[in-house]
Amino acid sequence: MFTGIVEEVGTLVVRDDQGDSARLRVRGARTLEGVALGDSIAVNGVCLTVTGIDGEVWSTDVMAETLRRSSLGALVDGDPVNLERAVTAGTRLGGHIVQGHVDGVGTVASTTPSEHWTVVRVALPEGIARYVVEKGSITVDGVSLTVSACSAATDPEPWLEVSLIPTTLRETTLGTRAVGDRVNLEVDVIAKYVERLMGARS
Repeated sequence: MFTGIVEEVGTLVVRDDQGDSARLRVRGARTLEGVALGDSIAVNGVCLTVTGIDGEVWSTDVMAETLRRSSLGALVDGDPVNLERAVTAGTRLGGHIVQGHVDGVGTVASTTPSEHWTVVRVALPEGIARYVVEKGSITVDGVSLTVSACSAATDPEPWLEVSLIPTTLRETTLGTRAVGDRVNLEVDVIAKYVERLMGARS
């Protein structure tokens, strides 16, 4: 489990495609502190298992399913990535409960800078909008954010907006996202459980 508080922007050093999977080698010195083989690290919001450590670089194997259903499939050597270690029992829950299980991939529709923050609008993929509410939580590329505005539930082209403060723009990859970029989205898991339970009751 994660909290969506990015600890470091790392770098994809090498992507080695292996047919039905890919091996990623990621540089992230701070993220490796206290990490052992088999531990979990979120990369752009995707929970991955550490399979090798070599100095400041760690390796992970990514299945074709994950590459296809997240933006990790588009990563190339040298790309920056948001990194977060799994939480421990004594960790402050600074964001919200994040599983590292991507629910869909959205597309940056617009960015609107202002004096103190930037509003980013993300076009939502099918099936995500019903879990998004104004002032609710959303994870975008592994970053825990508050939904500042969203489309109506019946909108044929659903979207959400998040307001990014300078710290978020500076210390995560969201500061470099441009219109047309794809971003991983994870909705609040509580909403999915409520929907499931309500469906069972009816």
